[in-house]
Amino acid sequence: MALIQIPSFFHPMASLSSSLFLLPFPPSPRLSMRSPNPNPRTFLPISASAARSEDVVIVGAGIAGLATAASLRKLGVPSLVLEQGESLRTGGTSLTLFKNAWRVLDSIGVGDELRSKFLQIQGLVMRSEDGRELRSFTFEEADPGQEVRAVERRELLETLASKLPPNTIAFSSKLKSITRQGSDGTLLELDNGDRLLAKIVIGCDGIRSPIARWMGFSEPRYVGHSAFRGLGLYPEGQPFKSKVNYIYGRGLRAGFVPVSPTKVYWFICFNSGTSIPPGSRTGDRSALKKEALNLVRSWPQELLDIIQETPEDIVVKTPLMDRWLWPGLSPPASKRGVVVVGDAWHPMTPNLGQGGCCALEDAVVLSRNLAAAIDGGQGMIDAALRDYGQDRWSRVFPLTVRSNLVGSLLQWENPLVCAIRNDIAIPKLVRLGPFLEHTNFECDLPEPGTST
Repeated sequence: MALIQIPSFFHPMASLSSSLFLLPFPPSPRLSMRSPNPNPRTFLPISASAARSEDVVIVGAGIAGLATAASLRKLGVPSLVLEQGESLRTGGTSLTLFKNAWRVLDSIGVGDELRSKFLQIQGLVMRSEDGRELRSFTFEEADPGQEVRAVERRELLETLASKLPPNTIAFSSKLKSITRQGSDGTLLELDNGDRLLAKIVIGCDGIRSPIARWMGFSEPRYVGHSAFRGLGLYPEGQPFKSKVNYIYGRGLRAGFVPVSPTKVYWFICFNSGTSIPPGSRTGDRSALKKEALNLVRSWPQELLDIIQETPEDIVVKTPLMDRWLWPGLSPPASKRGVVVVGDAWHPMTPNLGQGGCCALEDAVVLSRNLAAAIDGGQGMIDAALRDYGQDRWSRVFPLTVRSNLVGSLLQWENPLVCAIRNDIAIPKLVRLGPFLEHTNFECDLPEPGTST
């Protein structure tokens, strides 16, 4: 039964012509451009009465958007990334990346750079709320070749962005409307009145994606539990072994994992009958930290210490959401030159640790398909997008469902069920290797000009 595989990898929950990348333009008050480059340049403003034509426009500079832009760039396909914020949205804590994500990052060319900053996790320990150890594993024994690291969202975004040419990301560019213009492409109008006519639009705009809504997708569904997350800071060095630590209670679970020599990520997942808006960080931060501590006040002291070492402005509280892509009922991933990627398409709960990993997978699969078709007609592009959707649906839909079910089982409050989990299922039945089979994913980005 599903309860046998419950380590619960919870974590937080990715075109300009070539001449535009080379010509320095005077500053524009209408379309502010920023870049990790210390000497960023700016685009000419777009006339409010005439749309500027682009080949590939990516909406959203999160993990999915930046990974897609970087993958396309490696294949020789430039893109314009629209980001509604004034800079990269580097808030949040960290996410756990498994070997499938690291293979994608290696194919993009940023894997080793990120590895140098974050600890490799050697195994995991599962405990009850009173501190009793239930089971422990090492990844090398359970799944040889597995690679697990908790990566700060800020570092991941900045590293991906650093692989893009200056002026690739247009900040302060919030999408207002999207309209299909027949064979001419898709018209994007921004809040500031600027307009873009795009041959291909890639929606990487997150769980509240306006593009997904325009394509007919339902709103993500609240699954009945929410989470606190944070990063404990240890300037003099954190004392914990490189292992994932899970702690299970009744209708409540928590965990922590070292991120780097000076940082430790933690989470608390709790049942809640009401939801807060997706992505919100609600309430006074000091109150959030107190609320989190109060939930686990009698739990192992090391968890409480990590929370105490967390600055109040790093504590976040979010609902857990997902969307099930039912065959025949949900819209396809693409529609006439418009396609969705990552959380915009398949938001999933973090119980398997695959939300960010799957967004990275999406990026390379979509990029390979588009690179082979972008010089063809609309028919070739649409076929490439359909192939992407069909390929990825068979991957992400089962993971979304499985992640939801695992989380639901772990959030049960029934004392008998919890006793069976702690005394029988985890100590005697859990096997880590089969649980990690979904992290097997092969990918490679060919060099520009080679056959895909």
